[in-house]
Amino acid sequence: MPRPPVTIRSLAPQDAPVWRKLWTGYLDFYETSVSEEVYATTFARLMGDVPGDPNGIVAEIDGSVVGLVHYLMHRHTWKIEDICYLQDLYTAPEARGRGVGRALIEAVYAAADAAGTPSVYWTTQEFNYAGRMLYDRIGVKTPFIKYVRA
Repeated sequence: MPRPPVTIRSLAPQDAPVWRKLWTGYLDFYETSVSEEVYATTFARLMGDVPGDPNGIVAEIDGSVVGLVHYLMHRHTWKIEDICYLQDLYTAPEARGRGVGRALIEAVYAAADAAGTPSVYWTTQEFNYAGRMLYDRIGVKTPFIKYVRA
């Protein structure tokens, strides 16, 4: 019997509870957490329309939200057009291996193309082996090393 397809759509206000559950799973995977204020502010920004606000897309299987991606467009000093940063990508454990991650990344690619923003980039932790197997098929690993303020 064929598996149900992955459906992609924009994050909507009524998704707040499932978004929170999935984003918490994402944060747990990276061994971090955020305050209630950050949850509320992030969701409000995802629902906002201020230039520079992040955008959200969800993946559904059989009407259940099983994945999310956040991305934002921003200016770049080396290009005239904006570039797109894919910030958070997460698939619920029970839906992994079903093409959810790929569908979400491809949805970001499509949104970037529609905005005239062909460059899309993201980062991940070295230990994210399962994610990196997908990323190696759908993107190009760069030689850049990320630093943060000490």
